Amino acid sequence: MLKKCLIVILLLSAGTAQAALKIEHWTLDNGARVYFVKNQTIPMLDISVEFDAGAKRDPAGKAGTAALTNSMLARGLQASRLPGGETEPAMNEAQISDAFADIAAQRGGGPGTDRAGVALRTLSSPNERDEAVKLTARILAHPSMPEEFLQRDKARTIASLREALTKPESIASKAFWQLAYGSHPYGTETTVVSVESITRSDLLDFHARHYVANRAVIAMIGDITKEEAHTIARQLTSRLPQGKPLAAMPDLAPTRGAEERIAHPASQAHILVGLPALARGDTDFFALTVGNYILGGGGFVSRLTKEVREKRGLAYSAYSYFNPMEQAGPYQAGLQTRKDQASEALKVVRETIAAFLRDGPTEVELKAARDNLIGGFALRIDNNRKILDNIAVIGYYRMPLDYLDTWTANVAKVSVADIRAAFGRKLAMDKLVTVVVAGEN
Repeated sequence: MLKKCLIVILLLSAGTAQAALKIEHWTLDNGARVYFVKNQTIPMLDISVEFDAGAKRDPAGKAGTAALTNSMLARGLQASRLPGGETEPAMNEAQISDAFADIAAQRGGGPGTDRAGVALRTLSSPNERDEAVKLTARILAHPSMPEEFLQRDKARTIASLREALTKPESIASKAFWQLAYGSHPYGTETTVVSVESITRSDLLDFHARHYVANRAVIAMIGDITKEEAHTIARQLTSRLPQGKPLAAMPDLAPTRGAEERIAHPASQAHILVGLPALARGDTDFFALTVGNYILGGGGFVSRLTKEVREKRGLAYSAYSYFNPMEQAGPYQAGLQTRKDQASEALKVVRETIAAFLRDGPTEVELKAARDNLIGGFALRIDNNRKILDNIAVIGYYRMPLDYLDTWTANVAKVSVADIRAAFGRKLAMDKLVTVVVAGEN
């Protein structure tokens, strides 16, 4: 019965939209930061708990540790003793999955480059909610990380890495990050060798160092009160230890233009162009967002698509985007084309970017971009899951609490001059890195 109710609720939540979001924020006495939005539209609660535990924190020579640690959280649980003396039994992976299914709850989350954690979707009724939160708290604090499951997960990871080595799009992406970021942790590649070297002890050490209460960021949206949210946040983090300060991330080295061509038998050439450009919280964010919609983020109405596809028929589409991260995340433009057209297509991409840097957008392009971004903003927050993702970003990167409420107003304020200045600060043709996989015939 609970499963049927959940299906109905999920369908209803697809139409949920928030015109204005009141994000309440506080810090627990253990240092965990909480971000909460009350939404009584549906009887659901969505939660994420994230940590500074992404791939950038992988130990030297053991790239892949962060991802494996996160994937192993729910492979098994240690027996644990509660403050009152009650003992919680150990659980295996199947028992954990069954326990979530029995209360119609969904577990999610995963690792990224900056951050990693878990997510939970549960009914907001106390019985189901409390069981789901209790189980999630155990997953965060007491994973057993059984050796046999580690070997299974390592084998799957290695198989995936070996398969990726045959795919031109994966080869291009890895080469781009390495060329753009060099020895910085953002440029570190997970390899078969690095994964093979990871041990269960490495995962336990990584978990103990990074999954700690004072660096937890908890985002919640759902049909509960602030007082209930506070209690839930405490339940999720009360089992976690206090962590010692982490080493500061190294600064990014100055970007230098470079090009790498990689031979591959695929019929299509994969081309990527870009450089490190945008950190979270940068004041150029909105000017770059609007400007990039015009340059390469607006699909078939973007300049890159018009120049590459419509005028010359060199590719089905071309794109560009900014990926803001804790430190400068990449600006990237890309396309696929026939190998014999790769040089011509690359020339068009570079010329299009150069023209945009030189002249900026027109007033007509600017108005169309602002109208489209503002008109489509509701789709960014039209259900609780999307809102949770946004709250988690706001919380982790310490962005303004009114970020979502002021998003459309900030887009509306962007001018042609703002775009020209922002792109001038972030992009330079002589600093672009280029990767072409397939090369010439």
